[in-house]
Amino acid sequence: MIEESKKIWMDGEFVNWADANVHVLTHTLHYGTGAFEGIRCYKTGKGSAIFRLQEHVARLFDSCHILNIKCPFTPEQISRAIIDSIKINKLRECYIRPLIYIGYGAMGLFIKDNPVRVAVAVWPWGAYLGEEGIKNGIRVKVSSFTRLHANITMTKSKTCGDYVNSTLAKSEALASGYDEALLLDTNGYVAEGTGQNIFIVRNGVLHTPPLPSVLEGITRRSIMEMAKKQKIEVRETYFTRDEIYIADEAFFTGTAAEVTPIREVDGRSVGGGKPGPVTKKLQGLFFKIVKGEAPAYKAWLTTI
Repeated sequence: MIEESKKIWMDGEFVNWADANVHVLTHTLHYGTGAFEGIRCYKTGKGSAIFRLQEHVARLFDSCHILNIKCPFTPEQISRAIIDSIKINKLRECYIRPLIYIGYGAMGLFIKDNPVRVAVAVWPWGAYLGEEGIKNGIRVKVSSFTRLHANITMTKSKTCGDYVNSTLAKSEALASGYDEALLLDTNGYVAEGTGQNIFIVRNGVLHTPPLPSVLEGITRRSIMEMAKKQKIEVRETYFTRDEIYIADEAFFTGTAAEVTPIREVDGRSVGGGKPGPVTKKLQGLFFKIVKGEAPAYKAWLTTI
């Protein structure tokens, strides 16, 4: 269950958590045309800090542009709303969910003059795949559901309705006794998790699927930049599920998942069945960065 905060920002005003409601005929509730982001704020030695705020807000507006949604607020106003939401709720660490959606008005697939609504919610949220998963790795199942094709939907937008694909895959994996699902693309190559990008390590080289197959993850991009600075070779390349089986290491990245090792896929251990040295090195650096302990990356943090 979500751990409730006190206030949610809605259309420029703060309302009580329990009063942050929409009409049952809200357009996005029926048709899924809306955009959202997931962002994290971390406790550091110099106060709370949001990880890559500007990049997340920019992607939110990119999603709206792709969906042809005209947001009534500027990126600067949304950034301010995020910062103010953390302050007014007196949170030192939290998950941040901005949402831009089509409100109540005309019903039907064509969006006419319905208002565009905006909300920002923040709440405490620990490790998405569990502290045990962060430490020792998770078990993953290749899903029977396929990652959406670029001609089916707009795959570079974090579109609300697209995540039905992810919820189906996640439910299937959990029902089968796994922790998470891995989706393949329409050509049968590895794409991504239900809300994460994936990396594998083979012979000291870090591999990740190229952008045509996946969402342009901000944590993904961060890991690639970090790896290059650590003199770890990075290749964006297609690979198959059985290449994960014989990989030396594998891990997921994402705002919610952070850097979560994968110790098993489809009942087969990956590497030694535990986090490998490259995974641990990048995971350790990532958590130093978000906690403000890596001065070289201070530009990635917006201190509150």
